[in-house]
Amino acid sequence: MSLFFKTEEQPWEVVGEGIKRQIVGYTDELMAVHVCFAKGAVGELHSHDEHDQVAFVAAGSFEVTVDGVTKVLRKGDAYTAPKNVLHGAVALEDDSVLIDVFSPKRAEFL
Repeated sequence: MSLFFKTEEQPWEVVGEGIKRQIVGYTDELMAVHVCFAKGAVGELHSHDEHDQVAFVAAGSFEVTVDGVTKVLRKGDAYTAPKNVLHGAVALEDDSVLIDVFSPKRAEFL
């Protein structure tokens, strides 16, 4: 992984219907991921056994559920999903973007 991230130089990986991601950068203890959603694309409810997550809305808007609480988040908002907490999101606009940050890194993404 490079010390610098330039979006036009990194490949996209399709990870679900209407969802693609790019790895922004990582160390053993930290990872940032750029995730782009088409309108209506669903990040299914799930939890992580090992990873804490913070997701920052960089563009668009999402209906986000964390630990049974649902809110609409817009550009500039964020949510935190500690390990073992159920969370998911639905994109409300085309080209909605989350910047996901994980600790430790998601080795299965590499």
